[in-house]
Amino acid sequence: MKRLLFRGETVNSRNIDDAVRILRDGGVVIYPTDTVYALGCDALNNRAIERLCRLKGINLDKQLLSVVCASISQAAEYARIDNRAFRLMKDNLPGPFTFILPSASSLPKVFKGRKSVGVRVPDNAIALALAESLGNPVMTTSVSVENDDDIISPDALELAYRHDADLLIDAGEGGSVVSTIIDCLDSSAPEILRQGLGDIDL
Repeated sequence: MKRLLFRGETVNSRNIDDAVRILRDGGVVIYPTDTVYALGCDALNNRAIERLCRLKGINLDKQLLSVVCASISQAAEYARIDNRAFRLMKDNLPGPFTFILPSASSLPKVFKGRKSVGVRVPDNAIALALAESLGNPVMTTSVSVENDDDIISPDALELAYRHDADLLIDAGEGGSVVSTIIDCLDSSAPEILRQGLGDIDL
């Protein structure tokens, strides 16, 4: 596993370019978000998505698939966002929230037959830069690391995923509280399905 070091507020564009090359080649990367570290791949690469789902034990037929987008406008290319959902997202993003929205036909075939997709626009410069530089969303799922603390170290991530992931973006210690999930399939009556980091006024 390759490891790229990020420190401070400045996003290293050369490191982002290296990470995006790995994503475009079908690789799996570990990257920071505003909640926990996540495993990610190119959300338009079917083979990469299938690899990531096998790695994490995600049932493609049953479980929600989520993507990280660089902005709400990028998300609107892959999910159907009506006016009510847009206002709710605009008021709370970037932030530690996953919005479940009706999926659009522009998503790849592993999403076909699905009526929904989870959308994140995290308040994390590295995560946003990955989706922006890639030019499309990053398929995303939280890391699974046995941890009793409030932080997850990059060393623990490297140990847990050294045989499975191609790249670790080391941005220092990460949190252990996941995002709050909001069901917006009926945007007139949004519902919190999982309370995680962040409060939202529905």
